[in-house]
Amino acid sequence: MIKVENLSKSFGSLKVLSAVNAEISKGECIAIIGPSGAGKSVFLYCLNALETPDSGSIRINGANISDKKIDINKVREKVGMVHQNFHLFSHLTVLENIILAPVKVRKMSRVAAVERACRLLATVSLVDKKHAYPDELSGGQKQRIAIVRALAMDPEILLFDEPTSALDPTMVGEVLAVIRNLAKQGFTMVIVTHEMNFAQEVAHRVLFMEEKGIYESGTPDEIFNDPKKAKTIAFIKKLKTFNYNVRSFDFDLIAMSTQADLFCGKYNIDRKRINNVNLVLEEMTTYILRHGYEKSRSPDIAIMVEYGDVDKEIMIEIAHDGKNIDPFEKISFMAGGKGSDTDDLGIFMVKKIAADVRFKNENGLNKFKIRI
Repeated sequence: MIKVENLSKSFGSLKVLSAVNAEISKGECIAIIGPSGAGKSVFLYCLNALETPDSGSIRINGANISDKKIDINKVREKVGMVHQNFHLFSHLTVLENIILAPVKVRKMSRVAAVERACRLLATVSLVDKKHAYPDELSGGQKQRIAIVRALAMDPEILLFDEPTSALDPTMVGEVLAVIRNLAKQGFTMVIVTHEMNFAQEVAHRVLFMEEKGIYESGTPDEIFNDPKKAKTIAFIKKLKTFNYNVRSFDFDLIAMSTQADLFCGKYNIDRKRINNVNLVLEEMTTYILRHGYEKSRSPDIAIMVEYGDVDKEIMIEIAHDGKNIDPFEKISFMAGGKGSDTDDLGIFMVKKIAADVRFKNENGLNKFKIRI
């Protein structure tokens, strides 16, 4: 259905895509992931001729959309595009936004267009918003409307450019549910996304973009659990880790906990385990600040939380350059009930919820590994 050959694209002296090759079959759902600046969105825009390649070809159902003789508007009728920032017309109602292209471009009667729009709105539970204006909708509602607008043209291919990146985290789920349902219906879809759990769930193949092209491709299991190439491995590992640095005695504990919550939420970790992660981070950081450093010098504590997709384990690593103290040596003393110090109680709680705790001093750094 889509065949890309030797696609290259530059913006001035900046080379974004270089000799990219890809094939996408009818009914496939392709997720495109990768770091910022890897050319993911540019590649997607080229597929809809919203960006013009410098060289190479893109064929959709056999038609080369780079050919100047082709009627690109006819091709676009079968390729729906959903942008990250909705692109709804603010002066038109929801219904008018949806029927505009079918009536103007496809010459569909207004009655038929309205009927189809209402049917599609029903599938995303937004019929009651048909007379509302975009400014009266939440971000999640706007994006669902943008998806309906694309579907109103009866496309064969759907392109999604970071469809949840502009949304509040509480609204992401409602949009992903709509896309998930489209995947089940067998739509051919190409999705640039940073929602990795979602990509693993719905995609038939994942394309990892780096070095101005498709660096590695494979099934979701291959890319997320067994990547073969160095930069893919580094990217996936980084995705599964949360890093935080404490360099002040009055650091923002709430900010650290909030960021840890968001990280754990990406992997649908249950609330009890999230609370355990935050307890470990709070108690360990507090203990190290109190006993590992003099007030005359600034602390330097590096925290990393890593989640294992396969074993579902959470590993917390904490390194600091303060005093060489292992608080867990006193666990047997505290377990006997003789310890009354607040710090001791916090360390005892960490030991109690941890599956394994290890400490070592290496090259002047004190390192804790706590497995939950």
